[in-house]
Amino acid sequence: MARLFSPRPPPSEDLFYETYYSLSQQYPLLLLLLVIVLCALLALLAVAWASGRELASDPGFLITVLCALVGFSLLLGLASREQRLQRWTRPLSGLVWTALLALGHGFLFTGGVVSAWDQVSFFLFVIFTTYAMLPLGMRDAAAAGFASSFSHLLVLGLYLGPQPDSRPPLLPQLAANAVLFLCGNVAGVYHKALMERALRATFREALSSLHSRRRLDTEKKHQEHLLLSILPAYLAREMKAEIMARLQAGQGSRPESTNNFHSLYVKRHQGVRRVHITRVTLALLAGAYAVEDAAMEHRDPYLRELGEPTYLVIDPRAEEEDEKGTAGGLLSTLEGPKMRPSLLMTRYLESWGAAKPFAHLSHVESPVSTSTPLPEKALTSFSPQWSLDRSRTPRGLDDELDTGDAKFFQVIEQLNSQKQWKQSKDFNPLTLYFREKEMEKEYRLSALPAFKYYAACTFLVFLSNFIIQMLVTNRPPALAITYSVTFLLFLLLLFVCFSEHLTRCVLKGPKMLHWLPTLSSLVATRPGLRVTLGTATILLVFSMAITSLFFLPTASNCPNVSSVASNLSWELPGSLPLISIPYSMHCCVLGFLSCSLFLHMSFELKLLLLLLWLAASCSLFLHSHAWLSDCLIARLYLGPLDSRPGVLKEPKLMGAISFFIFFFTLLVLARQNEYYCRLDFLWKKKLRQEREETETMENLTRLLLENVLPAHVAPQFIGQNRRNEDLYHQSYECVCVLFASIPDFKEFYSESNINHEGLECLRLLNEIIADFDELLSKPKFSGVEKIKTIGSTYMAATGLNATSGQDAQQDAERSCSHLGTMVEFTVALGSKLDVINKHSFNNFRLRVGLNHGPVVAGVIGAQKPQYDIWGNTVNVASRMESTGVLGKIQVTEETARALQSLGYTCYSRGVIKVKGKGQLCTYFLNTDLTRAGPPSATLG
Repeated sequence: MARLFSPRPPPSEDLFYETYYSLSQQYPLLLLLLVIVLCALLALLAVAWASGRELASDPGFLITVLCALVGFSLLLGLASREQRLQRWTRPLSGLVWTALLALGHGFLFTGGVVSAWDQVSFFLFVIFTTYAMLPLGMRDAAAAGFASSFSHLLVLGLYLGPQPDSRPPLLPQLAANAVLFLCGNVAGVYHKALMERALRATFREALSSLHSRRRLDTEKKHQEHLLLSILPAYLAREMKAEIMARLQAGQGSRPESTNNFHSLYVKRHQGVRRVHITRVTLALLAGAYAVEDAAMEHRDPYLRELGEPTYLVIDPRAEEEDEKGTAGGLLSTLEGPKMRPSLLMTRYLESWGAAKPFAHLSHVESPVSTSTPLPEKALTSFSPQWSLDRSRTPRGLDDELDTGDAKFFQVIEQLNSQKQWKQSKDFNPLTLYFREKEMEKEYRLSALPAFKYYAACTFLVFLSNFIIQMLVTNRPPALAITYSVTFLLFLLLLFVCFSEHLTRCVLKGPKMLHWLPTLSSLVATRPGLRVTLGTATILLVFSMAITSLFFLPTASNCPNVSSVASNLSWELPGSLPLISIPYSMHCCVLGFLSCSLFLHMSFELKLLLLLLWLAASCSLFLHSHAWLSDCLIARLYLGPLDSRPGVLKEPKLMGAISFFIFFFTLLVLARQNEYYCRLDFLWKKKLRQEREETETMENLTRLLLENVLPAHVAPQFIGQNRRNEDLYHQSYECVCVLFASIPDFKEFYSESNINHEGLECLRLLNEIIADFDELLSKPKFSGVEKIKTIGSTYMAATGLNATSGQDAQQDAERSCSHLGTMVEFTVALGSKLDVINKHSFNNFRLRVGLNHGPVVAGVIGAQKPQYDIWGNTVNVASRMESTGVLGKIQVTEETARALQSLGYTCYSRGVIKVKGKGQLCTYFLNTDLTRAGPPSATLG
């Protein structure tokens, strides 16, 4: 079996499906078929003995049954070896079919006079079970089914051809047999086609579910990696739970809370350590890591002034020879004569193997891609085993995919029909009901578009019964009228079921008839209406199968059978020939088949209908109308040398045995169909849930990514064929940068038992920042991009939405028009802070600095990636804030001129000293925030 499912080369879906189909669905049916045949053979012996027949007087019958018992027992023992069945499926199926066919022909010529109606029901059983219970393909099953039909017709035609003139006409009987066999073949093809279609759909859904589960696992790991790349694990879990609740609530809205505050994710940490360590930390490590001295000139000015020796921890994954080569210090090796400290630290981080940010989102071959076709990809790699280690890169995660054979075989095992008899978390093994009441209700209320095909095939059975009755009877007027009325009822049913296909024709007619096409969908979606129509259809077929008997008296009134020459001795009162009696039994068998054609009908309803029909048929032919069989036997066995017929030749006994055989066979198939209908529903539901969960996870990942990166930058890292070494960066000619701080918050913040060690102070800051962020969702501020917060300082920018080079192609006035948006955003920040002050009884004020000009934007960081902007414009904007005045907006002279061109008024503050820039002339913007400011000299 392992060789059969070898992952190299990738096996085709057909091979997997055929193996699954044979082993999981047809294998138990084959065993049950053999058991049913053995039980039927034993029942024949029991009935022969119970009816007082001497078994020794009919050695042909006895030898045939005993040989069949031995042969089918051997076949059952051979089929019980599942591994052999897998290799020899077709030869074993051929043996079973050949044995059944030989048994049928053996029954034809044992037990008495050979008649045209002999063993028709048994051959019908062979034909139908070839399609429904043998592990054969459609072509092989059809060839076997039609070969069985032709063999019966050919043998009886050749044997009964030179019959005496006193026998009933042979041609109508053979024609009736042909109709019966054709109906059996069509019903078998119909049953096998629908079941194979359902099974293949279930198989594909199982593979799709497995692939969807793989995508879901992959998305969860990517999401986990993304979260952990942004936040510590404990904060990531809390934020993930809230975002999931927000997504489930819909449209990203905040879930209802019992308080009026935004969510706050804080935790106090004790003993925080870094890679750059002091001598005290080195002592605590106790030699666990190798370190090297940090060059004094490259350290922070504070550490330099303090004179405290510090150390850098060496990467423990470095090669031994590299460690020896760094004896003089890694920094001194990389340094070079004029290497800048920033470049030196970058080289140092690269030596630790820092990953590129969002590398896993740039692979078009990522398992997250929805374009992965089934089944090849799904069959070759099912089970990604992702590591949760934060030190691993996303690329490392992709390298841990395995073939997933174990998971595939787990799915195959879940599809095995033998599971229906075992304890399951989904099904009740006795009733097959879903354990979840809601799922059971949903299953029973689910739509069934295929109901129209069930009704159409049942109409075919009804039509076959009609043709048979017309062939073997003298076509009495009452029978013709009854069939005509029933025929009209079936046409009405088919019109209702297929009315949707008549939409174009109906719409061309009167408006009062435009509702007719909705009848089809009404039947498909209303379970109660479907059950009613289905039950009525089956009962119609049942009743019409025995309609001809209703025109006969119930008391025994056989005609005079002493005259051999008279053809009238073959007719019953009511102008019905005696040969119509066995064909009425065959029509009853077709009635059993009609019940099995409704594949999605519940098992308990099928059981009830089959029991009802079994009881009605047996009581009819074994009790109330048993004399009809006696009349036929009396007519066939006239001479004194003719002995009593065997069990196989007595219509009422053979008919009753056929009823029981079909009852148990169709009961087994009904149980099997019920299980697979429910299994198909279960897999579809699981697949739908997993796809929804996968979609939720993908949306969550996208939401997280868009919270880390601007909306116009995030697509650069989703589904793009970008190389890992390509870092995202973009240059802009005109960007307005905002720094807005709350200097009073530093004095407000304190740590004490009253405010829970500063927690309440942070909660207030969180409310301020969260309210500021809410402004970004307003359409008029869609061009404002929040960069970051530093303590109580809020950094944002406008003009980052334009593509590279776009600003340079436009005039200055138009390219800097977004400065007005930033001013309005700044005013809105002040208004938000006023509202918070009112409710918190504080008097916080903003200190704002604005500047505009060229910047470079990009994504920096590996384990903690962040979108940021750089340039002199950013530095000057920061200085405008740090040197500003509470409640005012300080801008540079260039920015003041640009704002004046947009209609704003600025007045000069004067020349001030700016760190790193020298003496600068700055201005205050005249807005609502600066009403109290003196209208000093303005520009222009």
